[in-house]
Amino acid sequence: MFRPRCGLRQKFVYVVLKSILYSSWLLGIFPFKYDPKLRRLRRSKWLILFGLAMTSSPLILMLKQSAEYHEHGIRLDVFQRNSVLHQIISLKEVVGVVTICTVYLRTLWRSKHLEEIYNGLMLLKANYFCSDAVECPAFDVYVIQKGVLIVVGLLAPWIVHFGTPNINVPVMNVLVVSLGKLGTLLLAVHYHLGLAFIYRFVWLINRELLSLVSSLRGNQMGSSSRVRFLLKLYTKLVQLYSRLADCYDYQTVLMMAVFLSANIIVCFYMIVYRISLGKMSFFVMLIMFPLALANNFLDFWLIMKVCDLLQKTGSQTSMILKLFNDIESIDKDLERSISDFALYCSHQRFKFLHCGLFYVNREMGFNMFVASFLYLLYLVQFDFMNL
Repeated sequence: MFRPRCGLRQKFVYVVLKSILYSSWLLGIFPFKYDPKLRRLRRSKWLILFGLAMTSSPLILMLKQSAEYHEHGIRLDVFQRNSVLHQIISLKEVVGVVTICTVYLRTLWRSKHLEEIYNGLMLLKANYFCSDAVECPAFDVYVIQKGVLIVVGLLAPWIVHFGTPNINVPVMNVLVVSLGKLGTLLLAVHYHLGLAFIYRFVWLINRELLSLVSSLRGNQMGSSSRVRFLLKLYTKLVQLYSRLADCYDYQTVLMMAVFLSANIIVCFYMIVYRISLGKMSFFVMLIMFPLALANNFLDFWLIMKVCDLLQKTGSQTSMILKLFNDIESIDKDLERSISDFALYCSHQRFKFLHCGLFYVNREMGFNMFVASFLYLLYLVQFDFMNL
């Protein structure tokens, strides 16, 4: 499904995409088999059952571990010192379990729709966007950044485990948490990689439109049929984007809420551990928790980045079509095709409105960062006497 391209960066992108694909198959969260003859994905019921078994096992083990701690009254020193933090952590565990179950079950439930969407993207790539000579730097950079953040995110539980003083958590429990986190991250990255591929295809359409503008300015002939064909491809991409966003709507909202709450809790945990208990060394405070916090923030920001990138690229299509207005003596059929293209772009835009509540873009991401800081400030003020 993925082919390596020339260049070190492109080969690295190929390795990241292959690693995500095989890891998803290994964890049972990608219930599709690839048919090399037909060059399409097929949903497998056996893979769905395997995925349910693989995804439910870490969740059951984590719930069993939490029940054992509660039964034996095992609590960390920081929870004994600050009951508010313990209540918040307990609430987050409940929300986390609900989020994981919802993300897994809804993704499997919509797997038939996802099969059609993925096959549609693969068909477009194989038939119309298969040129490996054209590089899209933003796409390559995004894939590499996402792969690096997944690896760093898997290291975070181990850093917390070995960096927190007086913590007696078995290594097997940390491994179970890491597997559960990996599965959730991979489920989220499937959606964002789909958006990244759609962005790359729209970017290639814009590139060809710009080439057509340059040709017309050089008194060369332009093909109206080619413009209509590009409009057909653009329409197909908008439809695939709408269906993909609909399949991952609730999962994305829940994952964003978990990311933001985790950032707030990590900061408050660090404050309590350093100020109240005074057990955290200055080196650990500067290395361990900032690393986990930065990883969460960067991963969250990449979600905003890929959505904003696709929106801006779609807006650039309308701006490129306006350049045809400056060209004199343009063919009537070509002018009509360009007008139809511009009219379609003005009515169909790439906008990420999740659950009808908010748009996902850079502005909203910045507002969410500010809201996280304010919630942390409110939490410190509320429990200031216990710090």
